Amino acid sequence: MSTRGADGAGDGAAEAADAEEAGRLRRLTAWRKAGRALGRLPQDRTLGEQLAALAAQVATVTDPALPADLYGDGVVGELERRVAGLLGTEAAVFFPTGTMAQQVALRCWAGRTGNPVVALHPLAHPEVHENGALGAVSGLRTVHPTTEPRLPSADEVRDFPEPFGTLMLELPLRDAGFLLPSWEELEAVVAAARDREAVVHFDGARLWECAPHFGRTLPEIAALADSVYVSFYKSLGGISGAALAGSASLVEEARLWRHRYGGMLYQQFPAAVAALAGLDRELPRLPAYVAHAQVVAEALAEGFEAAGAGWFRLRPRRPHTHQFQVWLPYDADVLTETALRQAEETGTVLFRRWFTPDTGAPGVAATEVTVTEAGLEWTAQDVRDAVAAFLARLPARG
Repeated sequence: MSTRGADGAGDGAAEAADAEEAGRLRRLTAWRKAGRALGRLPQDRTLGEQLAALAAQVATVTDPALPADLYGDGVVGELERRVAGLLGTEAAVFFPTGTMAQQVALRCWAGRTGNPVVALHPLAHPEVHENGALGAVSGLRTVHPTTEPRLPSADEVRDFPEPFGTLMLELPLRDAGFLLPSWEELEAVVAAARDREAVVHFDGARLWECAPHFGRTLPEIAALADSVYVSFYKSLGGISGAALAGSASLVEEARLWRHRYGGMLYQQFPAAVAALAGLDRELPRLPAYVAHAQVVAEALAEGFEAAGAGWFRLRPRRPHTHQFQVWLPYDADVLTETALRQAEETGTVLFRRWFTPDTGAPGVAATEVTVTEAGLEWTAQDVRDAVAAFLARLPARG
């Protein structure tokens, strides 16, 4: 018996799904074939290309004659030790996802502090992108020391009226434009949490690229927190996976909860090999990407101004990392289609997908710009020319 119903709702849903998949393939094809892009992402490559790259990476990061990992040993253990060494922590444990890593970290701290309340920003990843998992899965409750589009200040943490056991800081705060505080501000907010006898956890999914802004090493940054989560695919070009780093006792407890949460996978060597390769290849290059992102952002602003684009915003105006946001007063679908046409017609990827920010302001869309190795060859004039070509393809506003 058909479950579609007389109104054909099932047919409509199937058609919408087909259209979405066709659009996805169109975008991926255009991005992959383009001769120039500010950033090349792993998903730009075909399945065959990614498999070939993984096979080539194995011998560069480990002994391919060794047995494959089983339940977290072998090359996964190598990766864990590498991360702990890079961050200067006693230990680290691999997780299949960052969401699981942070669920476990915050659950462990709730048990240790006796307080299930987590103070974090309303734009932090658990609040925006995890469907309420902290409460639904781990029984935790969140509070917000600030609603401003930046991390909380020391005074906001110190004066917050409700007790909390853990302060979670997302470095950088992606949905506010990949924003970072100054080093002095970060030290002060951590000290304010300590004054309240709260522990500090860093959501460091993009921690790898924060060192240039802070002017500090990764171990110096990680030392401010009681635990740190890092991702292997967001900046390092890996396949998937994350690590939770901290004291030996915390990591030992986290391994137990990883198993309970379903994260004790039989084999994970593809993700581990890709992560080790990313640490070798991409990590040393991130400072150059950060520096060039500032050149790109300035040239974008100059391009918009020279073309008489009117209102636009770059968040932040001078990028803190190799990623930042661009805002324009158009519908997101219009801007995405324009960017895609530019890629298809000129072989240049300036922007990718645009989205509608949750700001309540109608007719405004934003996109994220990421500068990687491919973008280092772009001069400021190249960026200004690409802006002009993009704006020329936009339809006139009524």
